[in-house]
Amino acid sequence: MYSEEEYLRLENDAFEKSEYFQGQIFKMAGAAPNHNRVKENVSIEVGIVLKKNKSCRSSSSDQRIHIPANSLYTYPDVLIVCGPNKFSKLDRITITNPFVIIEVLSPSTAEYDRSLKFRLYRDIETLQEYVTIDSRKPDAQVFRRMPDNQWIVADDAFSLTESITIQTIGATLQMADLYDGIENVSSLLPPVEE
Repeated sequence: MYSEEEYLRLENDAFEKSEYFQGQIFKMAGAAPNHNRVKENVSIEVGIVLKKNKSCRSSSSDQRIHIPANSLYTYPDVLIVCGPNKFSKLDRITITNPFVIIEVLSPSTAEYDRSLKFRLYRDIETLQEYVTIDSRKPDAQVFRRMPDNQWIVADDAFSLTESITIQTIGATLQMADLYDGIENVSSLLPPVEE
């Protein structure tokens, strides 16, 4: 078992990223090319929107977040903060107030990202939307926190001709843009009608 202070000391000197949860440290695996391509596409599309919305800004997977309510330290694929950053009491580079978290799903992480990790993310008081985007096929969902603190599936898309909307930043993202340049993209296109 490790304390949060021990984790942060080890993590800040490490070459590879690790998550921390309730005293345990978990190494994070490297990502496949399609995962990285989708993540970069998301970063680009969100960045274009945020150039007009100066009150919010995004960070990609090198930005660590901490959830004091359940002890999780992790690195979302993309996160968006609106207003000033708030930092962990133990570490002045770890953000605690994301408004939107976007995770790109891989075969090894999809179940975790959709279940336990999402439950842990819901302990973030500022979090308004959680977006999952599959790296293997067009499949994206936007979960939104309602005023009664319940979470709903507010938007989803399952083809390259559709889009998803992240309401917090007023962004409508085209699925074709999110999957641009990934390997075997032609197999993801709907069949051509003759």
